[in-house]
Amino acid sequence: MFKLKCDDFLIYDEATGTYSMPEEQKVRDETEKNRWKTTGWTILKDWRLYIMLVPMIFVYICWKYLPMYELTAAFKYGTQITSAERDWVGLAAFVNIFAGANAETFWRAFRNTFIISFYGLLFGFPTPIILALFFNEVKSNVVRSIMQVCVYLPKFLSTVVVTSLTIVLFRGYTNTIDQSGAGVISQLLGKISGSEVLHTRIGTGLIYSSEYFRAIYIITGIWEHAGYDSIVFFAAVIAVSPTSYEAAQIDGAGKMAQMRYVVIPSILSTVIIMLIMKIGSLLSVGYEKIYLLSPTDSHYANYNVADVVSTWSNYLGKYEYDQGYAIAGEMVNNLIGMILVIGANTIARKVSDVSLY
Repeated sequence: MFKLKCDDFLIYDEATGTYSMPEEQKVRDETEKNRWKTTGWTILKDWRLYIMLVPMIFVYICWKYLPMYELTAAFKYGTQITSAERDWVGLAAFVNIFAGANAETFWRAFRNTFIISFYGLLFGFPTPIILALFFNEVKSNVVRSIMQVCVYLPKFLSTVVVTSLTIVLFRGYTNTIDQSGAGVISQLLGKISGSEVLHTRIGTGLIYSSEYFRAIYIITGIWEHAGYDSIVFFAAVIAVSPTSYEAAQIDGAGKMAQMRYVVIPSILSTVIIMLIMKIGSLLSVGYEKIYLLSPTDSHYANYNVADVVSTWSNYLGKYEYDQGYAIAGEMVNNLIGMILVIGANTIARKVSDVSLY
């Protein structure tokens, strides 16, 4: 801690041999002395805004902080989380999922989670940026508004609706006698490839095949979220100063050159921030869509590629009654995600001087 001296915040008068306080320091001292009083008056003046924070605080306490107590089950032995008769066993659950009986299934689920998330980020992250650049080139406000509504709409559909539509489009035959009920896309690809294997049996089709499940999952995810995610990038694009475009045009830059040398550098900071946030949720693959896109049978054809950490934990805790192992698996998954976002933020700060924190 630095040692303060009078000379650091006082002015010495050599003629009189006395110290005086500058006006700036007086203002700072007065502000610091009345800081809590000013804060109280601000809260009292804008009390309506602070009342609006109460529901959010309540939600965070009840659904974010209080459930953290259940994380202790990962270090205890027993089947019921709320049971009072649980003994501390330390890292036994983590040893089990790393190199024990559940290691094989956990690492398979983790591998599937990483692959689905990585390809989703690889193909899904540039799509909103491309949409934003495309919207910026549409000169008609009416046409642009209609197009934006069309691409925003899937975000407001429930997961059940999206998955039901996906199954209808990609499913196999629902009636093998007259070979009817196959999805439109399954029929189209079957005719193009000249193969009926894609939709010949009930319960099969593209959606239930291990070869195409990940691609369908990622494509439907892009279709569902790309339009809504483009709002942030479009706001950054329209914030670019028109004088930058005019200077580029004077230099002879065409549309592609303007996009490359004007637009993209201007929105680069927004892109980096959004990329770090996406990396933070890289391993957060929810179980809802996986369950809805998979048959109820636990031995379905795409099980080896569709089983992710969230579905693995849910099955282990709900049917095997091993809540400790399930929570330990989720904890490891989230810790790795935290390490990824910290690493991405550190790299971005050193490379481009732009970071999330």
